[in-house]
Parts: sequence; structure tokens; C-alpha cells
Amino acid sequence: MKALQITEFAPFADHKVVEVDAPKIRNGHVRLSIKAAGVNFPDILMVQGQYQVKPPFPFIAGAECAGVITEIGEGVKHLKVGQRVAALPGVGCFAEEAVVPAEICVPISDKMSFEEAAGFVMVYATSYHALKDRSDIKPGETMLVLGAAGGVGLTAVELGKKMGLNVIAAASTQEKLDVCKEYGADHGINYTTEDLKARVREITGKGADICYDPVGDKFAEPALRSLAWGGRYLVIGFAGGDIPKVAFNWMLLKELDVRGIHWGAWIPKNPKGHMENMMELMAMYEKGGIRPRVSGAHRLENFADAMTALSERRVMGKVVLTMN
Repeated sequence: MKALQITEFAPFADHKVVEVDAPKIRNGHVRLSIKAAGVNFPDILMVQGQYQVKPPFPFIAGAECAGVITEIGEGVKHLKVGQRVAALPGVGCFAEEAVVPAEICVPISDKMSFEEAAGFVMVYATSYHALKDRSDIKPGETMLVLGAAGGVGLTAVELGKKMGLNVIAAASTQEKLDVCKEYGADHGINYTTEDLKARVREITGKGADICYDPVGDKFAEPALRSLAWGGRYLVIGFAGGDIPKVAFNWMLLKELDVRGIHWGAWIPKNPKGHMENMMELMAMYEKGGIRPRVSGAHRLENFADAMTALSERRVMGKVVLTMN
């Protein structure tokens, strides 16, 4: 089978799609014929050796995928051959086939394309966990979303609005802000031309109640300082590059909470809660309540084009790779 196999850490453009042996089926696992795989920022970091998780060599890149079950391992009772599922094993998805634990497979709606499903799990489940399980949100509160047109950012805008929040989207271009408005944002801030803290104060009069931050870097300080009394700052990731350093006195002065969101680590600690969240998200999709945005699809062999678009912040929503 074809796969993006990593034998050493290197810039992503230096890696190659090669022919490798298909993985063998194992107890408690299923074999997937992969139809599409989502490309995420951690995938770029992982193949370059810059991610906190460093799999042993050789490994196949790609955290999430969608496809059709072609083989069932011993002990698997709740899935069947021919079933359409999405899965997030963490690695192994940039390939034509994968063998994944049955327990992480999420049946997908017949209405959902493989491209939508491949980019659904990580971004929607991250944002839903952050807002539902970690934010103590109340309808009518205001949430500031940084990187609002990106993969997780846009789902935070969409889900936040669905959960009754007033949403301020912050992004780097007017085009991105226009997309955020389509997904429910009440206000937009272009943080390349506007003062983030001043605009949040102007819009709210008191500051935001919640900040959803997948960006970090230079935007963290003004975003944290734009929070209202008792505000909650959700640390999602550091797509901006640098991990910010902040002064603790800011949290003291306004009794702010800074909350880390490590969705991937939360899943094994609460697998039942994760599956409940996924079923709720799939039900929302089925009813037309959420609309995954796939802004680009590339063949597996052209993975570098997808990663370049993502690293250059040109992607609005998700970008995926397609197989077969």
C-alpha cells in the first residue's frame, strides 16, 4: 500500500510517499480502507520532530481518517465489514489502509462525505470538549476566538454560537472574518490591523467572559488582558509558533482562570464521555446544526501542498488528503 512513512525527522517537504506492507489485523482492531485523512497542525510538527509525541521509527504520519471497514479482528462485536467510520488513532492515517482499535471508531452519517468525516473528529471534538466540559459557559456570555477561521477555531465559533454565546472572531484577514460570520460570529476583529484588547473592550464594554486560544504567541497577552472579571482563558494550542509567557498577577487582579485543554489525553481518562460527545456531535450534523468546512482536498502524493497551505495559514476550516 502507499503511505507517508517517516524514517527520520525532517522538514515535511523532504518526506516521501512510498510502498509499504499493509498492517496485519489484530484482536480488538478493524482494518480500514482509508478514503480521506484530515491534515492537522500537529501532523506537521510530528514529522519534523517538533511535537510532544515522538513515535518510534518508522511510523506512518496522519492522526485522523475516514473510510470503510474491510476486516474485523477477533473480539469486535459492535462494528461490521462495510461500515463507514471515522477514527483518530494519532498516527497511521496518511496511507491507503490502517488497522485501528475498534473502540476509537465512530460510525458516520450516510449524509457525511468521507472528506467531511476525515476532518471532523479532531476539530469538533476538541472544541466541544473545551466548551461543554471545561468552560462553565452560560448562555449570553461572550467568547473571543483567536485563529477563528482555522480548523478548531471555526468549530469553536460554530459550536459557541449554537450553545448560546455571543462570539467575537479574531483572524488575520477580512476574508477569514467573512467566513466566521457565515458560521455564526457576531463580531469580527482583524488583529493585523486592529488593537485586539481595545476592540474587545469596545464591543463588550467590560471584556470577554471566555477566550478560546489555539494560537498563543504574541496574541495571548492582549487576549488574556481583554477578559472580564472572572473570565476563563482556554489554552488549546500554539499554532502561532511561540509558547507565550504571561505574568501571574494578571490572573490575580481579575480572578481569571487559565484552563488547559488536552483533548487527546482526556479521551483515555474518560472514554465514555468522549463517545457521548461524539454521538452528540454526529446528531447535530444529522440535523443540519453543524457544517464541516473542507477548504481543500489533495491526493496523498501531494501531501506537501496541503501541509504548506496549513503552515502558511491559508486554510479556512480543514484540508484533507484523499486515497483510492
